[in-house]
Amino acid sequence: MRLRRAAAVIALGAVVVGTAGGFGRPGPSWRVLDSGSTARLRGLSAVDERVAWASGTGGTVLRTVDGGRTWRSVGPPDAADLQLRDIEAFDARRAVALSIGEGEQSRLYLTDDGGATWTETFRNPDPAAFYDCVAFFDRWHGIALSDPVDGRFRILATQDGGRHWSVQPGDGMPAALDGEFAFAASGTCLVTARSGGPDAWFATGGGAAARVFHSGDYGRHWSAAATPVPSGASAGIYSLAFRDRRTGIAVGGDFAAPAAAPDGAATTRDGGRSWAVARTVPGEYRSGAAWRSERGDVAYAVGPTGSDVSYDGGRTWTRFDTGSFDAVACAGGACWASGESGRLARLR
Repeated sequence: MRLRRAAAVIALGAVVVGTAGGFGRPGPSWRVLDSGSTARLRGLSAVDERVAWASGTGGTVLRTVDGGRTWRSVGPPDAADLQLRDIEAFDARRAVALSIGEGEQSRLYLTDDGGATWTETFRNPDPAAFYDCVAFFDRWHGIALSDPVDGRFRILATQDGGRHWSVQPGDGMPAALDGEFAFAASGTCLVTARSGGPDAWFATGGGAAARVFHSGDYGRHWSAAATPVPSGASAGIYSLAFRDRRTGIAVGGDFAAPAAAPDGAATTRDGGRSWAVARTVPGEYRSGAAWRSERGDVAYAVGPTGSDVSYDGGRTWTRFDTGSFDAVACAGGACWASGESGRLARLR
């Protein structure tokens, strides 16, 4: 089993209210919610201040429509043996979930009735493919990312909201480095810009360099840029977040050594063509990142050893929590986090 696919990570501590605001300003803190689940929830999608979806081990899908006060288990009935590592929700009723794994373990499911019923819309027939993440440009156009097949990352695309998927030609994809792959850690190894448009990015590790790939035409053609984030057998960039088509953040590290991540966060101001290490990094492995909104410079990063906030677009990070989370997502003024043992939280 590849190191990156091991799910066990040690959880540290309980929720702590931080002082990350600076200048006497109170810092953020997580309010842990009762999910009613023990699944590890690495998939997370925020719709607005009332609606959010989470997915994870055992084919679990959870949904709230009341701001997190209650969560309903709405997973596909035939997915109990699958790890749903990513979920993309459009509203309270419609969502697409991705299960990860080699060969037929990689599948895509669609619901348009709040999880009452699901349709399996894709099952990977290629034993060499391993799908890690899925992302949408709008309600209809989306892509999913597989680790390299025959030396190139593979893109799956839909133009009808996830009802049908097709493998894209590989001639628009640069060659992968030896040992290079993406991390199925939080559903954010592949992202689109919050501001909309045809741009998409995915991040890698495992090879000689941690790279970020960019497409400006809905995933048909890609270019790759090396980053200063260290790469290794289980190290690299685990999560991307782009506020708009130029402004992005990357976080990562090594999940096999989560307590130390030198140069584990970086920023770009030119759409991913170049990257600079943050002046102050979280200093530990982080698996998820998100912008607070399409405007402003507030961003969050989470991992198994804590959470961090940046008030300057990812240039400096400050710890505000020591609890374990895998993913973070924000929408409509609300931010959510998810992780092991059914942990779900909302930012105060």
